[in-house]
Amino acid sequence: MRGALTGREFGMGPSIPLMISVEDVRAAEERIKGRVRRTPLLEAGPSTFFKLEYAQHAGSFKTRGMFNQILAAGPIPPAGVVVASGGNAGLAAAYAAGRLGVPAEVFVPETAPPVKVAKLGKLGARVTQVGAEYAEAAAASAVHAEQTGALFLHAYDDPGMVAGNGTLGLELLDDLGFDTVLVAVGGGGLAAGVAAALADRPVNVVGVEPENCPTLRGALDAGAPVDVPVGGVAADSLGARRIGLLPYQIMVLTGMASLLVDDPAIVEARRRLWDDYRIVVEHGTAAAYAALTSGAYRPADGERVVVLLCGANTNPGDLA
Repeated sequence: MRGALTGREFGMGPSIPLMISVEDVRAAEERIKGRVRRTPLLEAGPSTFFKLEYAQHAGSFKTRGMFNQILAAGPIPPAGVVVASGGNAGLAAAYAAGRLGVPAEVFVPETAPPVKVAKLGKLGARVTQVGAEYAEAAAASAVHAEQTGALFLHAYDDPGMVAGNGTLGLELLDDLGFDTVLVAVGGGGLAAGVAAALADRPVNVVGVEPENCPTLRGALDAGAPVDVPVGGVAADSLGARRIGLLPYQIMVLTGMASLLVDDPAIVEARRRLWDDYRIVVEHGTAAAYAALTSGAYRPADGERVVVLLCGANTNPGDLA
């Protein structure tokens, strides 16, 4: 785990128009209204709040982006939709496609958690397991889309996906006055969407990522998205090999900071969410909370911090 970041020590990026505007996020909000849950906030301390997005349909925030991506695409081809996923994007796509009455095929790595694969089947999706990590499943899904004409849905690097995810940020603005949002980063679609939604507000969005999957940190260090090693306890949900180009551009323009947390800190944060609040989340989701519990992020006095708890498609058996 690298050095700690203290609250309010970083600022917004340059005043350059975003590729995804607040207006795009508001349009997504209208498009998906009535199809997604408005998830609650939980006060976890005097100045700490949890956004309980893990209670979203299909168990993660990605349902917002998938509904928006499909609805914004216009007529859907007879072959339906196809997506590659470590699990959550596939579950969200399968749920959205099922509600919209279109076929869905989901490509997942052979390492995808059985709990996610089983749920995909229950949602009516056809599941194909390919390769050892997300990038291999993504390549296979792109070939399938080209061969069949199915609409390819990207798990994170797509304007519709990013804008749909950003609707979570608009909910926060309606529900709470706050200073900082801590959000886990994998491919970057959630953090970028929230940053876009909050771009015109004096709010800091801080990306938190596992040391073993540092897509944002790798890109910031290199000046562009680059491949990074993928491994560790959170790889099933934060295991993108590189950050999406669109999310990266939004993160740079909004001056987003990157914090790294190690696997022991993630495991401990997940356990504490269960022990202290009876909240069951994925390791990737717990990474955001690990920024606080490990001291990687230290809020300033009076700083109001929201931790996005974004997914709960996990096996809770190891929390007993």
